[in-house]
Order: sequence, then C-alpha cells, then structure tokens
Amino acid sequence: MLTAPQFSSDRLSAVLARIAAAAHRAGRVPADVRLLAVSKQQPAAVVRAAAEAGQAEFGENYVQEALAKIEALRGLPLTWHFIGQLQANKTREVAGAFQWVHTLDRPRIAERLSAQRPHHAGPLDVLLQVRLTDEPGKGGVGPAEIPALAEAVAGLPRLRLRGLMCIPEPATGEEAQRVPFRRLRELMQELRERGHALDTLSMGMSDDLEAAVAEGATIVRVGTAVFGPRN
Repeated sequence: MLTAPQFSSDRLSAVLARIAAAAHRAGRVPADVRLLAVSKQQPAAVVRAAAEAGQAEFGENYVQEALAKIEALRGLPLTWHFIGQLQANKTREVAGAFQWVHTLDRPRIAERLSAQRPHHAGPLDVLLQVRLTDEPGKGGVGPAEIPALAEAVAGLPRLRLRGLMCIPEPATGEEAQRVPFRRLRELMQELRERGHALDTLSMGMSDDLEAAVAEGATIVRVGTAVFGPRN
C-alpha cells in the first residue's frame, strides 16, 4: 500500500543551500536565484507544509490537478507557475489561475492566453520554451524561431515576456551540463540586443542546478530534491 507523502523541511533547506553555494562559486548573489518547487503529483497538504517552511513559488504540469491545489490553498500567498505542455483547450484555466507560464512555444497559445487573462489579475508573466536539440516529442521552439515568437508575444497586451526556459537532455558532469544553459543565456542576450527587456532564465533541475546557476539561471525548477521521490 502506498503511504501518504510527508514533507521534510530538511530537504528544502538542503536545496536552498545548494543554490546559495552555487551562486557564491559563480560570484552571484544567492537571492538572485529563485527556487521553484515542482509540486506535480504532490497533494495539497504537502504543498501547504512546504509553504509553512517558507517556500512561496510552486510549479505544476497538469492543469486539472493544479486547479484543485490552487483552490485548496487559496488563502496562502503563493505564486503558481505552469511548467507543462499547454494545450489550446486549457489556456482559459491557466490564464485565470496562474501567475507564470514557462512553456510558451506557439503564437496561437500566446494569443489565447492574452485574450483570456482576467483584467483584474494583471499581465501574465511568460517565458518562451526553447528546444536546443531535436528530441522527439519535446515542446519548445528552435533557436531560429525565437525572434519572431518573441516579437509576437511582446505585442500582446495581457502578457509580459520575461525570458526563456529550457529542458536540456541529461548530461554527466557539470561542464557538459553547462553547455545548453550557456546557449540559452546567449539566446536571451540576443533578444535583449533586439530591444526586449528580459530578466528571467528558467533552467536547471534537481540533478543539474549547479550548472544552471553557474550560467545565469534566475529560476531553478526542483521537484525530487525538495519533495523526495514521487509515488
């Protein structure tokens, strides 16, 4: 029989210590790197415990699961990030319930999010998901497509383009892990030179967050190291 997951504040503290150490090694200020706790498949009670331990930002992959948690935890001052692949028939729910979307990769999805974002909520912060290699089935746009998509998103009134996100192929060793993160940083710099005021790189997970921080990550998305293995 599966047991109900329990939250450990020690795991959260250990991840925050890893981020701080990586930032110091890179000559960065630890506060410039935010931890996004990936809470998919974690019950609302576990997310509440993480929030009580000081974690305020959570990432969800599945819309219906996330909506139930957001409703259950509505009284807490939390920031919700959608980090899964977004289908057109789910944009209204995401536009209404989340503060961030990390996986924008199509103009049509951007247009729907902008049109469906409630005016009382303020603009929706969005990141473009970049596909750095041709992995079958992975979302994102190729580097050559980024400028056009950035221009399209920047022109939408209810979205605020903040930066880029990637999920690279697993690599062994920090030097190898840093290569795709460096490329994403370079791509964001190219957009800045085109006039886009960007400030966010969402990259790095449990196994490679040190490499991501070394290359300029401002958000690291960590699930297993924070919550433990999922059932």
